[in-house]
Amino acid sequence: MSLSRGNLNTPYTVNCVNTDHDDLREFLFTLGCYPGEKVTIISKLASNYIINIKDARYSIDKDLADAIIV
Repeated sequence: MSLSRGNLNTPYTVNCVNTDHDDLREFLFTLGCYPGEKVTIISKLASNYIINIKDARYSIDKDLADAIIV
């Protein structure tokens, strides 16, 4: 399932990053979003998501959340 369908404050493990755009994939990798990493949705506001990866919080949009498969 994609991260955009996940529940708040529930830790998920990233299985893969599913996108055809190399720039999106590289951006997520720079955030530390690798397969096997834990990711948690802190909040959802409209189409923006606040996520927690490796004790850091990031704001991503729905397209990026759809690309993260957990």
